[in-house]
Amino acid sequence: MNLDKQKKAEGPEQSRRAWVIAADMGYGHQRTAYPLRGMAFGGRVINANNYSGIPEKDRKFWQQTRSLYEFISRFKNIPLLGNLAFSILDKFQKILAYYPKRDLSQPDFVLKNIFSFIKKGWGRDLIERFKKNPLPIVSTFFTPSFMAETIGYPNDVYCVICDADISRAWVSLEPHKSKIKYFTPNTWTRDRLKLYGVDPKNIILTGFPLPKENLGEDLEILKDDLRHRLINLDPYKKYRNIYNPLVKATLGKLPEKSNHPLTIMFSIGGAGAQKEIPLAAINSLKEKIKNKKLRFIIAVGVREELRKYYADNIKELKLDGWVHILSGITTDEYFKTFNEALRETDVLWTKPSELSFYAGLGLPIIVAPPIGSQEDFNKKWLLHVGCGMAQENPKYAEQWFYDSLNSGDLAELAIQGFMEIEKKGTYNIEKIIAERKN
Repeated sequence: MNLDKQKKAEGPEQSRRAWVIAADMGYGHQRTAYPLRGMAFGGRVINANNYSGIPEKDRKFWQQTRSLYEFISRFKNIPLLGNLAFSILDKFQKILAYYPKRDLSQPDFVLKNIFSFIKKGWGRDLIERFKKNPLPIVSTFFTPSFMAETIGYPNDVYCVICDADISRAWVSLEPHKSKIKYFTPNTWTRDRLKLYGVDPKNIILTGFPLPKENLGEDLEILKDDLRHRLINLDPYKKYRNIYNPLVKATLGKLPEKSNHPLTIMFSIGGAGAQKEIPLAAINSLKEKIKNKKLRFIIAVGVREELRKYYADNIKELKLDGWVHILSGITTDEYFKTFNEALRETDVLWTKPSELSFYAGLGLPIIVAPPIGSQEDFNKKWLLHVGCGMAQENPKYAEQWFYDSLNSGDLAELAIQGFMEIEKKGTYNIEKIIAERKN
């Protein structure tokens, strides 16, 4: 988007009163920003690494960073060498153990280098463009927040955290002096920021920004979807026979029949890692799929090569359209169709990325192996809350998935996520920005 022309395109809607920034570095930061587009100036999210008019030196620097991470994420699957390469990269973003509680405010090597590049001019063009109409900045990636503060942005800078725990890299060199305000998704990140030295008044517990189209202002959409989902997740009423009072008080009367078939969605990360897992699972579950007892969605994002990879590998199974490949031309199109498909999805199978927070939609999470330190902590958080289960060997998915389904365990995970996770993060963030005085 051309930031210089965007001001002319802005209509009278007063709710659009912030620059919402993400980074095209996989889907995590963009997916976090997507639900906030309604409050974004011009109605669109700005990607800090590929906006219209970005200086070539900035573009190349961002691209090198992204390419390195995606290469190593995919390379990780190669025995020995892959794990070694990834472990070296992951060391620089490692999250330290929370206990014992101690002062973790000292900046690390990675953070010092980030600020070194910012002081040499990285990101200055972006922030200078925002200064022409200095609305509050809401960024789902920490680097633009640092850029704004370093360059002296004249309005508030907010950073939206998109993991269940975070490394020291999310906080400025001198956290006690920093004015950056953090929207945190859970108590883990809130308390971690305090260990990093962030002033508690700059930490706001909002919840993760989930998509409004899956919620409804009073959660009416979410509750209706969950009522139908529970029918599929508890086929023998094992869970409902014990917890019917809780279900009835929370969701009201359930329908006699679900409005969709039992459905698993496997979400592939932006780097395309772990692409072999859903194929192994589909091969194990193919008889259920052929008999139209189960629908399987593979969400592949915007990579055409991934869509083709799955199309080529499943066509010989002749599964009569009950395996669907979900993709998009653009990330916005992909997120839109992804969120629509979630409404008739019963189980989300994914590595523990930002999608961990989608357990708040009453979606039990099957946790694929984590990639990186932050995903290790996301998995730990999911298991701690009680809304996720670790993936077993996908070659035997037909056995362990149906054991969990028939016992009512998946229904329990769904209700636990719905009850325990804050769901209205998008509304909470919008309210804070709308009520602030410019």
